[in-house]
Amino acid sequence: MQRLLVLYLLLNTLFIDAQTNNCWPIYRGSNTLNGVSNATFGNSLKQKWSFKTGDKVTASAVACNNLVYAVSTDTYIYALKISNGTLAWKFKGSAAFEASPIIIKGTVIVGDLSGSVYALHAETGELLWQYETEGQISGSANWVADGNSIKILIASYDFFVHAIDLKTGKAVWKHETDNYLNGAATTDNKKVIIGGCDGLLHIIETQTGTETNAIEIGTYIAESAALQSNIAYVGDYDGGFYAVNLTNQKIAWKYANPTGTPYLSSPSVARSKVVIGSHDKKVYCFNKKTGNLDWTFQTYGKIESSPVILKDRVIICSRDGFIRFLSLDDGKKLYEYELGIPMKSTPAIIKNMLILGAEDGRIYAFGSD
Repeated sequence: MQRLLVLYLLLNTLFIDAQTNNCWPIYRGSNTLNGVSNATFGNSLKQKWSFKTGDKVTASAVACNNLVYAVSTDTYIYALKISNGTLAWKFKGSAAFEASPIIIKGTVIVGDLSGSVYALHAETGELLWQYETEGQISGSANWVADGNSIKILIASYDFFVHAIDLKTGKAVWKHETDNYLNGAATTDNKKVIIGGCDGLLHIIETQTGTETNAIEIGTYIAESAALQSNIAYVGDYDGGFYAVNLTNQKIAWKYANPTGTPYLSSPSVARSKVVIGSHDKKVYCFNKKTGNLDWTFQTYGKIESSPVILKDRVIICSRDGFIRFLSLDDGKKLYEYELGIPMKSTPAIIKNMLILGAEDGRIYAFGSD
């Protein structure tokens, strides 16, 4: 009983920065990376503010405790006030940022293209620690709770998944794969799931970093998997989309896109659906159990932004400059907003606010009417 109480208190403390109506702490909303928002949000967009950085914004923002945290290829991390977009603080890294930050227990964690990982005080921007990998970091950090500690998960082009102690910034374990790791690691707090350029979906034990299996996908996995009910959903570079059963560690189903174009987007999973965008300019929605194609939606630009499911809607951004709200049930367009600028980042959604970056170097905040 005492052990359960300790775990309960730890998780309550941990989830201070978990997804709520006012907090989007990681680029897919939660550490299972399933891209679902529970926030209150209306049916249209009205721009509230924008903030200009010094270069492109391709990484997704996060928002929590009245601040937005975003990065730019201009080498800076920015903290902006949610209310009006004014600068609270900024921090200069060693190189451009393409990976999204996370916010956990009052700490902002993000890696840059030099391979450096920074831990900053969320309110002040003070550097708490810095950790070095030996390759660029393109994917978001993630985290797992382990007893009385929290491990930060970082995937790097040095072929390793790094588990770093949140308090000390020291390595707890490293797991080596056979090629570059481009996306973020997914976790349910028991196992870490990550695909890479070695064509394998790696299943790693969270406490020791020991690999329990590697599922053969066969070609590059450029983005992150989403995890729900012990099924991992992930797309590959040749147009294959997979549901992998982590209980029997076998592929449950596969969809082969006839265009053969890559998935450079991560999927969203909710209800009976799994949704992903493709470089062939389409949004695909599958039945998550059978793999049957439920619907598609055609845009005018390649899709590298990941969808977000908001109750009965799918929000998707595209390189055609549009933000669209689609029906989760049938894929019909409900609403669109023309920003007119290519977007690669994924929206962060909190109560009555949508925040995203664009390739004009701006971070945009939209309210809902």
